[in-house]
Amino acid sequence: MHNCKIAFMNKIIHVDMDAYYAAVEIRENPSLKGKPLIVGGHPQSRGVVSTCSYEARKFGIHSGMSSFQAWQLCKSAIFVFPNFALYKEISHQIREIFYKYTDQVETMSLDEAYLDVTKNKVNEPLAVNIAKAIKKEILQKTRLTCSAGVSYNKFLAKIGSELKKPDGLVVIPPEKAQEVLFNLPIEKFYGIGKVTAARMKNMGINNGKDLYGLELKDMIKRFGKIGVFYYYVVRGIDEREVIPYSEPKSISCETTFDEDLDSFQELTEVLAQLADKLSFRMQAKDIHGQTLTLKIKYDNFETACKSMSLNQMTNDRDIIYHYSEQLLIRHWDGKRKIRLLGIGLNKLDTEYQNDQLELYLEKDSANELDKK
Repeated sequence: MHNCKIAFMNKIIHVDMDAYYAAVEIRENPSLKGKPLIVGGHPQSRGVVSTCSYEARKFGIHSGMSSFQAWQLCKSAIFVFPNFALYKEISHQIREIFYKYTDQVETMSLDEAYLDVTKNKVNEPLAVNIAKAIKKEILQKTRLTCSAGVSYNKFLAKIGSELKKPDGLVVIPPEKAQEVLFNLPIEKFYGIGKVTAARMKNMGINNGKDLYGLELKDMIKRFGKIGVFYYYVVRGIDEREVIPYSEPKSISCETTFDEDLDSFQELTEVLAQLADKLSFRMQAKDIHGQTLTLKIKYDNFETACKSMSLNQMTNDRDIIYHYSEQLLIRHWDGKRKIRLLGIGLNKLDTEYQNDQLELYLEKDSANELDKK
């Protein structure tokens, strides 16, 4: 790989629970084991799939898909509404295990975190031994499995945790990084979503080796600012640090369409799914916000962002959807097609409590790096 001697000294672990919400439901009700289980909204509602068991994934079902579409793919699927309080309780147990080894824990969600164990509390020189210990203790205390990736940076640790799911452990040392990245299908690169992956394949970029062949200026020309990220990570270079949790200033999600849309009905259906996602993310972190923003990117890449202040702090899905729809009605130029739609909230309050809010959940599948 390229000059990255300092990065080689880092010891990063990425821990990702296996089909977390589905696994918890199966633990609580063993009769669900081995069946196509979907955690999410009812198929006759506008709900979405939060996550699903590996048996359901064989039918092509995935996080973020509408519950109705999932039901069409597998009529025998079992739908379970999420028990978010339980997922949070178990997540806290898992986090306590992490802190036995290091305080450098960057929590990405209830079921995923990065750990920097370069310096650790147990004076263990081998990160893989810490990863093994964490996997063992999580299984003992929660009866759930997780997958872990171990490497010298966050990107490769994340890739490692995905390679042998479920219950996997993959170490990617510097001398193996190039081989792993060259052979990795382009859609498996963290940060490359399905829309960008499709564009790359149309350009003849099918794996990491193909991507490596592009020069930096070509990356930027073809993919914009995110092209810089692609250029370096395919060379095994990722200088992002593991950052312990800090209060967010804003929270958002968005989606880029495979084909530009100009149908109000289709756009409102997308808004409903985005409201589900955003509500889930906020409730997962006990975050409430007051200023709602709608982002519209037209087919010529012109972007418009319109905001409004709500009467109260909220993370309620129905409130988010209602006012997002109002912003769309007021500000969309109906004569133009839309390429991307997004919603977000800022003026956040992480201490706000409202026990009357119904938890309407959905696993965050928005790819924050796939923003072109």
